[in-house]
Amino acid sequence: MLLFSCSANVTVLRETQKVEESVPVLQYSIIFVIHGDGDYVYHDTSGNEYEADEETLAGAKIVAQQNPSAEVFIFHQRSRRHFLFFFPLRDGEFYYYRNGQLIANESYWRDQEESRLNPELELYRRFYANNQHEMVNIFLYYGHEIPEFGGTGYDASYPDRAFTVNDLASGLKNFTHDYTRFDLMILSTCFSGTPYTISSLGSFARYIIASPDNLHLSYFDLHLLERLDLILRDEDMHAFAKRFAQEAFDKLTRDIQTAVSVAVYDMDLVQDYLNSVQGVYDQTMTTLQGKLNVSMRKNEHCDCADLPAYVLPTMSDGVDIFYQPASFGRSKHKQNHSGWECWRNSG
Repeated sequence: MLLFSCSANVTVLRETQKVEESVPVLQYSIIFVIHGDGDYVYHDTSGNEYEADEETLAGAKIVAQQNPSAEVFIFHQRSRRHFLFFFPLRDGEFYYYRNGQLIANESYWRDQEESRLNPELELYRRFYANNQHEMVNIFLYYGHEIPEFGGTGYDASYPDRAFTVNDLASGLKNFTHDYTRFDLMILSTCFSGTPYTISSLGSFARYIIASPDNLHLSYFDLHLLERLDLILRDEDMHAFAKRFAQEAFDKLTRDIQTAVSVAVYDMDLVQDYLNSVQGVYDQTMTTLQGKLNVSMRKNEHCDCADLPAYVLPTMSDGVDIFYQPASFGRSKHKQNHSGWECWRNSG
């Protein structure tokens, strides 16, 4: 019974703070979802080894501690583990900060619900401040490329369970309040700047920051989020999004020799382009899904500007793109990127 109890209930830490009159009013609500159930090991130029999800978790905690006017939700989706090889342990870790202080830290089960984000949603609803005044809302997802179809094997611990862009969209619908949108969504994943992904998630955000190309596991730098009260005092969200993208791009390009792309999408302005190419992209997606069990090796990502069907006068509307070509390989001569990534058949 003692062993079973240890396996079913990981130590839960709760620190309840008395809110005094001098505590700043909450102005920001930030949600981090950090996927760590996979291979997230990378090395820097000196050969030092890092785990991307653990590095992101550490950065998210600093953001939470440095923002006295914010509430911060951090969900760390970890690999499945066991106690004494037999007893499963909770594989999600939740942190809730308010006014820079850690209020709650709980472990939770990630495999107990049908919806992929239901466990996180239940914790979110329990602690959400639900202030009467309007807050700036930011959502961040850090992980591997989120599949647009298929999606089985996204979690190493649950190889038969699928996770796709549509699953994330379903979860985001429940995180928004009264049909409002996040002011900013940050997708620190590979190939998230596609018409389908941006269209699917765009109804939940005013601005989206994403990489249309491959993204190094060192991810988007979080430093700019550390003092929102100082930065957003003088900048609107569009200016802040561009500044975040620029700083993330600058840090990535200091050490990385492969292609780097970071884009900001103004959802109100990109909608005309997305509507125009939806039919073409849907047809491509249907074809690819039909080939899913045949050979995906003949299909690859590419700049949508390389495909004539996607080149329209509205292509650049609402898109700010920061791009560096690779220092080697066949794409080293590509000096520009549209900010949109598509699929093409290369076979």
